[in-house]
Amino acid sequence: MHDVTELDPVCFSSDCPSRGLFDQIADKWSTMVLTVLTDNPHRFNLIRRRLEGVSQKALTQCLRKLERNGMITRRVISLSPVAVEYEITALGRTLQEPLRKLHQWTLDNLADVNAAREAFDKRQSDDGFSGVQVEKRVG
Repeated sequence: MHDVTELDPVCFSSDCPSRGLFDQIADKWSTMVLTVLTDNPHRFNLIRRRLEGVSQKALTQCLRKLERNGMITRRVISLSPVAVEYEITALGRTLQEPLRKLHQWTLDNLADVNAAREAFDKRQSDDGFSGVQVEKRVG
């Protein structure tokens, strides 16, 4: 694994393929879908019930992105009516440990983040501006 300081600056350009992939796998619904599918395959409606607040359209788009990127598979079950089941792939499983670590980071640092937010909000209300602090020049 490369340190961020070792990354080629091209990785941050808007046309770098890694940037697009990062955007597709690091959004909140994708990370949550991969987590929901950790133990077992699930049907669409079960995934939707587990992800409070996701719309049908957003979940459909997310599942298509994840399937296109090889993170999940979609299987049609011939029942009446027809059902669709989603399952995490071996490639998708390679994201589980980094996602677990990221989630743990949010739990470990939530108090510090909340303190920073409160301090920021207080500065916003105290100076009456949008957070821009102006230094007075002497001279």
